Amino acid sequence: MFRKVLIANRGEIAVRIARTLQPMGIRAVAVYSDPDRAEPHVACADEAYRLPGSTAAETYLCGERIIEIAQTCRADAVHPGYGFLAENADFAEACAEAGLVFIGPSPEVLRAVGDKVNAKETFAAAGVPVVPGCTPKEASNPRRLARAADRIGYPVLVKAAAGGGGKGMRVVERKEDLADAAAACAREAKAAFGDDRIFLETYIERPRHVEFQIFADHHGNVVHLFERECSVQRRHQKIVEESPAPALTPALRQAMAEAAVTAARTIGYTNAGTVEFMVDESGAFYFLEVNARLQVEHPVTEMV
Repeated sequence: MFRKVLIANRGEIAVRIARTLQPMGIRAVAVYSDPDRAEPHVACADEAYRLPGSTAAETYLCGERIIEIAQTCRADAVHPGYGFLAENADFAEACAEAGLVFIGPSPEVLRAVGDKVNAKETFAAAGVPVVPGCTPKEASNPRRLARAADRIGYPVLVKAAAGGGGKGMRVVERKEDLADAAAACAREAKAAFGDDRIFLETYIERPRHVEFQIFADHHGNVVHLFERECSVQRRHQKIVEESPAPALTPALRQAMAEAAVTAARTIGYTNAGTVEFMVDESGAFYFLEVNARLQVEHPVTEMV
């Protein structure tokens, strides 16, 4: 059992983590930037430490400073919450090297799921349905890219290999628009993620977006807590999240849940995570991505 946990975040999620730790007899340690000095996550913590600096990069994204504070206050573990450093494999690795438990997946898992193409190939080999597409190697050459799009069939979706949050994505309906869309997607991906690799997938029109909440321990046990549907979106950003998903039959729900558990077990996942799928109009489902962290929308599952 931990004695003290540093919460490397702010706002609502930091408050929720603190309120979970304290009834268990675990001291909650907050960090804060100057503008957040009077925020609730600071007030409800047992200890709080200032992060000097004026930008996110200097404060909540400064893993080195956060680890220094964790060592100074003699914390046993670091909980990253969501956002900021939650899916940063280098930070998770640095925590381990500093003798701190990173409450989240291992650095190896974070790297594995952070590369969407490698994750897709890994899960396909394990029998998890994936969307047909091409690799970044094919997409790196204009002629290969065009041939891949012809093979897949229009419309296609151009995606950033290291993407997330709806960034680095373009729908292409005509061959004439492919080169410009690919170049724009690569530029956006480079600016947002520092990685300009792109790939193609079949564009599934009017899909349902369904995600399964999973939990896994360090002994290979994986469970799911059923699904949340987030099909109502704007610019690939979720607006409404609901559970149970109204469009799933019992058989489809069971098949998707088993696929989510298989995906998590295949990569040796630990802690909380979300496996996301798309469901087309025929009822076929396809792996989309793994969110290797506690997800923003997890209270929807808690309410079911």
